[in-house]
Amino acid sequence: MVGITEMTNWAVDLIDVRKTYAKTIQALRGVNIQVGRGEIFGLLGPNGAGKTTLVKIMMTVVRPNNAFGTLLGRPLGHRGKLARIGYLPEAHRFPRYLTGERLLHYYAALAKVPRSRRKDTADDLLNRVGMAEWAGMRIDKYSKGMLQRLGIAQALMNDPELVVLDEPTDGLDPVGRRDVRELLLELKRDGRTVFLNSHLLSELEMVCDRVAILVDGLVARQGTLDELTEETVEYRITCATDAGTVKDKVKALGASVDANLLTLPGHDTARVNAAIDVLRGAGLVIESVQPHRFSLEDILVQVLKDQSTTGPPTPMARPVQ
Repeated sequence: MVGITEMTNWAVDLIDVRKTYAKTIQALRGVNIQVGRGEIFGLLGPNGAGKTTLVKIMMTVVRPNNAFGTLLGRPLGHRGKLARIGYLPEAHRFPRYLTGERLLHYYAALAKVPRSRRKDTADDLLNRVGMAEWAGMRIDKYSKGMLQRLGIAQALMNDPELVVLDEPTDGLDPVGRRDVRELLLELKRDGRTVFLNSHLLSELEMVCDRVAILVDGLVARQGTLDELTEETVEYRITCATDAGTVKDKVKALGASVDANLLTLPGHDTARVNAAIDVLRGAGLVIESVQPHRFSLEDILVQVLKDQSTTGPPTPMARPVQ
């Protein structure tokens, strides 16, 4: 692995990350991702996009064919900085003969957390993830959701600056997902950086400051939610009856009609008012006028549609900070 040595203000700065399996399968084809310090960053994309491979490369579990960049201001693989990262892998496997409390002590010892701090830290984290009541139970009796909560606690035992969580809400019920969201926001308030890989787009939408959409081994989009949805605002006008009689007139304004629903893309309220005038002039009764901003799911679907018609995305340039 090749790294760059200069200091950076990014918590995560990945440049031209590439990984090929079995000489022909290109999992990553030149990924550039930057994560600011103290933010919650979400990585999303369809199955097989390379998300987990990228996380494993960050954590030196998988060796890339090419990778430049830094984590916490030091080259990828820097031992001192790896010790300042908390990591929850996807589909983790813990020694099932240990109790929840002993497991946290075990991983804290691996992370060289002083013995004097382990008990208080473990007790605090078990309480924060709602597992204090089962601290003395062997984890082979834990449910999947309980194991996931314990895994998150494990990732925080070394008091990390950067927390990397691969599918942290996998197996959790709605209450558990809410608890994890609250914990992530608490970590952000503490000044920590959180890097999330999740297929639950609604979860990412609620907590992330910025996201990157990974498609076919490349970053197709990256930015804040407002930046990603800036061009996807539309107005939806619902009529009491079919609006097909004015289809040609509103089409001239850039709108489309589907039965009693008129959709007008963009921010231009003048065009919205013009469309309303057309509808009223035709004697149509308007039931509602609603602005609509696309969700992350909408954006991902659109990116995948674009890919199917125009081919794979081109590598995104690295921003300057």
